[in-house]
Amino acid sequence: MRLCFLVEEHYRHDGMPNEVVRQLTAWGHQVDVVRPGGSLLRMDGLVRAGAHDAWVLKTVSGGPGLTLLEAAAAAGTTTVNDARSIRGVRDKALAAALGSARGLPLPPTYALARPELLAGVPDSAYPLVVKPADGSSGRDVHLVPSPDRLAALLPELGGEGMLIAQPYVPNSGTDLKVYCVGGELYATERRSPLHPDAPVRERRVRLPQEVARIAARVGEVYGLDLYGVDVLLGPDGPVVVDVNDFPSFRQVPDAAARVARAVLDLARSGGERPPAAPLPTARPYARPVPVPAQAAAGAGDGA
Repeated sequence: MRLCFLVEEHYRHDGMPNEVVRQLTAWGHQVDVVRPGGSLLRMDGLVRAGAHDAWVLKTVSGGPGLTLLEAAAAAGTTTVNDARSIRGVRDKALAAALGSARGLPLPPTYALARPELLAGVPDSAYPLVVKPADGSSGRDVHLVPSPDRLAALLPELGGEGMLIAQPYVPNSGTDLKVYCVGGELYATERRSPLHPDAPVRERRVRLPQEVARIAARVGEVYGLDLYGVDVLLGPDGPVVVDVNDFPSFRQVPDAAARVARAVLDLARSGGERPPAAPLPTARPYARPVPVPAQAAAGAGDGA
């Protein structure tokens, strides 16, 4: 098969996806690697129907790679993940609306175009986690313990564009990262970014059945095949706090080979997936409780 990987400069030397490219090449497939952030691209020559069996995207949020992927999809080429699905999770405000409408356990989410509009968030929603709607990798995530701490943060948020704000999810200092590859789920326990002092090392753990159901449902709701889900075990059950297309797949055994096989299977099937079914026992999100003192000074992509 002939595949095209779109890889931003940010991931130029990362194991994921470079190890996947090497694995596919070793299996005899032709892989073209395009670096959309560092190349002059002639669009009419780059995107041609039938030139590749599938295009695969591994780029930073807000980078030019998604535009190229959408162009390939418009030309009739299979994309991994589906280009529209990627757009649906990279815009965190849109992802919150879509997920909540389909029954996923998400925290209440406020979207705003200007940081001063945060003043309208009810006091009962605090402690509040504020981050860019197109953010990734924990970039510029802020924990606001109380409304009186908001004013000092506004200048820092001025150039971020669309923002989202969510109540902080009380947790033990750990969260679960669930990876889906080839229809299989793998869970990693790691330190919550909002609890930097928690004595937790990243490791694979048993996946609770309820979290597994929710993680599988995430793929159905957003139309993703290769993805990661950040889950916090809050006081009222698991809460989905972020969804990533094509994550790092850290701690997944034989990750490169598993991802490579999944890419080939999707390319052969044209990226088709079954329609989503209802999640009958999605649990409601509980009212927030006060943030622990050690988290008040921290910031990270925890909600």
